[in-house]
Amino acid sequence: MCGRYASSRRPEDLAGVFEIEKWEPEETLEPDYNVAPTKEVYAVLDRPLKDAAEPRPVRQLRRLKWGLVPSWAKTPEGGARMINARAETVHEKPAYRRAFAARRCILPADGYYEWVTGKDERELEVEGKKKRPRKQPYFVLPADGSVFAMAGLYEFWRDRTLPEDHPQAWWVTCSVITTEAEQTPLAVAPAEGPYSLAEIHPRMPLMLTPDRWDAWLDPSRTDPDDLLGLLTPPGPGLMRAYPVSTAVSNVRNNGPELLKELEAPEEGTLF
Repeated sequence: MCGRYASSRRPEDLAGVFEIEKWEPEETLEPDYNVAPTKEVYAVLDRPLKDAAEPRPVRQLRRLKWGLVPSWAKTPEGGARMINARAETVHEKPAYRRAFAARRCILPADGYYEWVTGKDERELEVEGKKKRPRKQPYFVLPADGSVFAMAGLYEFWRDRTLPEDHPQAWWVTCSVITTEAEQTPLAVAPAEGPYSLAEIHPRMPLMLTPDRWDAWLDPSRTDPDDLLGLLTPPGPGLMRAYPVSTAVSNVRNNGPELLKELEAPEEGTLF
């Protein structure tokens, strides 16, 4: 799954990486080293500009709220629970299938946090059952230091309690697509393990390699079978992981120190 991640890249840097054509300086976000659900996040998307003379898709960097609210929802309260969409079922779940067909995005990050769980706990989580509190947090990122491009969906929701011209009348929300975690060895693994992403958690955000960005963002591609082919996890050996302070477990903590690599897991934690 993906419940926390770090996003410290400047808009100017993201614009160069993703060939952004439009972003508004007033939408600039401060670096966030502990991005949690319901926060505003950067998203890369292709969409025609409102009132544009030429209705062509334009590559944009936008601010969206993390936690997807379906357009048909009566209230936005369920958004905090819809932070992840499973790649295996995203094309058929009512909350995600419309966005999957027409409103796909990339959520850029430095990497994501995941908490190691024991074998029995992992089995319970896969079955959707309650498990014990999580343990040692790890930061997972591309081994080459590049942007971690997470496949995402976005959706529009209209608050009917507000007039059309109210600044909060429309919500634009998003969700991260997840897939089964890689079982192959990490490109760079901690000295004491874990040695694969699957040993940390059974799920992981789906990373899109640059060769898939254009196809994923293209709003003219609407065939589910065609799109599902883009959700194949990238090849092995692209990721690294290392233990970080348990301070990241508290969402109120935020700063570059959360990304500092520990020499070993903290005392009393797994691995």
